[in-house]
Amino acid sequence: MRRLSMLLVPGLVSMALAAGPVLTSAYAAGSDDPSPPPKSDSSTKKGKKKSSSVSDPKFLAAYRTAYTTIYDKHDYTDAIGQLKQLKRDDVADVANLIGYSYRKLGDYQSSKIYYEIALKDDPNHVRTWQYYGLWQLEQGNREQAQYHLNKIASLAGTDSSEYRSLAAALDKPTGATLVY
Repeated sequence: MRRLSMLLVPGLVSMALAAGPVLTSAYAAGSDDPSPPPKSDSSTKKGKKKSSSVSDPKFLAAYRTAYTTIYDKHDYTDAIGQLKQLKRDDVADVANLIGYSYRKLGDYQSSKIYYEIALKDDPNHVRTWQYYGLWQLEQGNREQAQYHLNKIASLAGTDSSEYRSLAAALDKPTGATLVY
């Protein structure tokens, strides 16, 4: 029994260490469930805890509704209103979706502002790097889009869906209509 535990414990420890980067990249990607920011000080300027709002069931339900409004209904104007009503547009997942919605509406200046807010909150937010890279392509900034692609590679790897999406867009000739 002792010999078994001597073999089992190191194996479990190594499995836990190997899983760490996978979990980190999953949180950094952005999703339909906003994650608390990885910062040690999670308080906002108003004194509220960011992590408390993103774990609140009402907040999560409202966020998921906005997420569905964007990706299923393609109603970007309504989604922006829903996301802003959360009063948490300083959280990377929320700011990224607002930026995405503005970009889809053609309001590139507002989109840029929200992508930068998202990256200020979470510099490793992979989905924002992807969407902001697509924004760069739409603006004709291929070199900046390539920078974003390289950033995604360093954060999530070249097999990530965010990397593959932006890489495919970069492979298209300049001026081609992007479908994403």
